[in-house]
Amino acid sequence: MRSGTLKDWITIQQAGSVKDELGETIPGWVLLDTDWADIRFPSGLEAVRADGVVSVIKASIRIRRRTDVLASMRVLDDEGRIYDIKAVIPNKQSRQFIDLVCETGANDG
Repeated sequence: MRSGTLKDWITIQQAGSVKDELGETIPGWVLLDTDWADIRFPSGLEAVRADGVVSVIKASIRIRRRTDVLASMRVLDDEGRIYDIKAVIPNKQSRQFIDLVCETGANDG
């Protein structure tokens, strides 16, 4: 994979335990890794959530191949936008990258 196609800096997070301001352990998001990616937006839609209309944007995030990314994780871009990972799709031909099928806009962070 040519590195020039990976132009977006991302942070991959997994659910875990973090400490709050008082030092208590609470559920939160823990850093897995940071990496370069290619974020694409093939579609968007609107959904009703909590009596309001929310824009849901579907995204495909391509990163270098790795085996530790799961659909239960999330991605943050360099602007702080949160992407919930819905599926991890490997490239079976070249085995150089994986695509993360994601949604943003309707998540709680």
